[in-house]
Amino acid sequence: MSVPSSDLSPSGAITDVAGIEVGHFSDTRRPTGCTVILAREGAVAGVDVRGAAPGTRETDLLSPGNLVQQVHGIMLAGGSAWGLAAAEGAMRWLEERNIGMDVRFGILPIVPAAVLFDLPMGDARIRPDAAAGYAACEAASSDAPAEGNVGAGSGALVGKLFGVERAMKGGIGTASVTVGGVTVGALIAVNALGDVIDPDTAQPVAGARTEDGLALLDTRRALLRGEQPKPLLAGTNTTLGVIATDAVLTKVQANRLASVAHDGLARAINPVHTMSDGDTLFALATGRVPLEGNAPGMTVLGTMAAEAVARATLRAVLAARSVTVGELHVPCAADLATTKG
Repeated sequence: MSVPSSDLSPSGAITDVAGIEVGHFSDTRRPTGCTVILAREGAVAGVDVRGAAPGTRETDLLSPGNLVQQVHGIMLAGGSAWGLAAAEGAMRWLEERNIGMDVRFGILPIVPAAVLFDLPMGDARIRPDAAAGYAACEAASSDAPAEGNVGAGSGALVGKLFGVERAMKGGIGTASVTVGGVTVGALIAVNALGDVIDPDTAQPVAGARTEDGLALLDTRRALLRGEQPKPLLAGTNTTLGVIATDAVLTKVQANRLASVAHDGLARAINPVHTMSDGDTLFALATGRVPLEGNAPGMTVLGTMAAEAVARATLRAVLAARSVTVGELHVPCAADLATTKG
């Protein structure tokens, strides 16, 4: 197994983008939680759903042809579809602070959301709710967010094609890239069916393990040589994320940025966008830096977004730590690196 030489050296954070705050809520009763990305002043937003089994809320309004122009937060949560309730807590928190869209009869916060499936980790009746979403907002700040087993990454697993018992710990990670005075950051909760790959070496870092559990199987090569995966329950995986930039973007451009950012997932997860994943990426533009003069255009912004997503995905598993829930022990990338070394 190859562990990236970069380890967990600083790689920037989504909060390097002016106007973005992040807060986690991690449930102490079992590995689950939620993560909120706040844009108090509003941000132009887009979304691209690539997985075939998504669990989402308020994604249709992000279509360029629809009315709403800005959102005020994005909620990422565990708990499968039940976890969508966390967005209600974020709406309440924002409304109390008079943040939202004026609809004459009240201030309406716009908070799209997406969820991942972490129900195998402990008591599945425990999942993020409105109180959890509210608590995540209370914890939000512009500091670099914690990574690994926190928030929406608390119960995340990767490499489940050959059974949960041979999977490894996923998590949440962040990174940013700055070019020509414009910053693009990403925050990615990695609960993928496939393996996580080092985008620089193309080698697996975390994912399905061999039957003895001591090494990585390399899911891509195993599938290509004819090994049969276990039967899958649709929607039991999913990688979620938010890409944010301080550039001025239209809704069309924000949607395009979300679309191109999936290139980063394709570089860092294999297989990706499967029938059992609900892979969803949001894009936010806080509009602090005009795209004029020598500022990077959309081609460069797309390259930056894909790079930030790939780095954040890798960091999610490098920051993760092993978890034992009942009889299920899930090792992390650091555990296998120690065994290998």
